[in-house]
Amino acid sequence: MSATKLNSTRRTKRKVLAILAGGLVLGIGAAVTLATWNDSEFATGTFTAGSFNLQGSVDGTTFSDHPSAGSAAAVTFSTGFNSMSPNDVVAAPFVLRLDATTTNNATALVTSAAGTGAGAANFTYGIIQVASVAGCTPAATGTATLVPAGTALTASTGATAFALARGTAGGPGASVFLCIQVKAGAGLVQGSTATGTWGITATSL
Repeated sequence: MSATKLNSTRRTKRKVLAILAGGLVLGIGAAVTLATWNDSEFATGTFTAGSFNLQGSVDGTTFSDHPSAGSAAAVTFSTGFNSMSPNDVVAAPFVLRLDATTTNNATALVTSAAGTGAGAANFTYGIIQVASVAGCTPAATGTATLVPAGTALTASTGATAFALARGTAGGPGASVFLCIQVKAGAGLVQGSTATGTWGITATSL
């Protein structure tokens, strides 16, 4: 075989080997691609808002909503509220709780006070926390002072926050007993009248 033909044969063989080698590379590449598997995980969550509702009662037994001054609960003051003289003190209980649907504890605060009527300037008040409806008397000192005695009917200055607990086992929260004590001032005019209205705001924790 001539040298020229031999060289031509070798070049052809190298081309064949190169093609075969290339085919092997492509084959290996294809095998790697086929072996690359994918797997995914997904998570989902549903979110629901809780509930919050404050209720009030004048007797500690029947509770309902009193959401505005226009629908305020009419508390019942102790004997003598309708014939007061200077320095007389009368008291009325008001009971608060979180209803059975409430999902959070709360803090509460006397946030507003209004006094109307010709005699309003001659009355002051204070609010204390007591153990029961029966514990609300003109002389009661209570377990905590929520609004200092001597506060004008039109003010809630110096109010202190107090706790309200949510209920358990599907029931309402524990009752908190407030005692509103109102005192007549020295300048009280005979026959004058006054109406006090207090607002209490509870905030979810």
